[in-house]
Amino acid sequence: MKRLDKAARIQAILDERFPSPPVPLDHGDPFTLLCAVVLSAQCTDERVNQVTPALFARARTPAAMAQVPVDEVRAIVRPCGLSPAKSKALVGLSAILCAEHGGEVPRDLLALERLPGVGHKTASVVMAQAFGVPSFPVDTHIHRLAWRWGLSNGSSVERSERDLKRSFPRERWNDLHLQIIHFGRAFCPALRHDPAACPICSWAMSGARRQAETRRRAR
Repeated sequence: MKRLDKAARIQAILDERFPSPPVPLDHGDPFTLLCAVVLSAQCTDERVNQVTPALFARARTPAAMAQVPVDEVRAIVRPCGLSPAKSKALVGLSAILCAEHGGEVPRDLLALERLPGVGHKTASVVMAQAFGVPSFPVDTHIHRLAWRWGLSNGSSVERSERDLKRSFPRERWNDLHLQIIHFGRAFCPALRHDPAACPICSWAMSGARRQAETRRRAR
């Protein structure tokens, strides 16, 4: 099956299963979304959503967050893991937003990527979900599914992002990013994955990729 034909069939399945995918991270504005995505690195969205109410009760704006001692932020976000780096990033990026962006989250990918603790994926999530700018954020989970489904060769996250953008209509990128996340959790997990039972892998995953995944699990 040609890549674009496969992508169209995958898109139809995702639309059927998850027609209105919610943003997994609780937030109320671009700044709280940015903070939540920073905290989500190597942490579950569920855990982040448990932590952010206390964080945002203490500081919900860049001006307020920039004034909170890093140690205090660290104590709040400790359950998310990597708390020394994450707390420093939250206070640091808040100070930069106040000093360079009028206390607002910039609607600019490169400006976002220059903030402490904000990489390309985090910046892309903010562009997509806070500002509605077509983006296709790719984390390790979406990267894995793109490989399983034969939409990319698995060589890098950057390659997967390029391939996914070429496979799907630009106006659908933001929804598809969320749909793939929710589909992966429901049907296509990293561990104990049964390709035959997956509504997409059952037909989209090649025999060679099934064997490669089996070999990796056996190591």
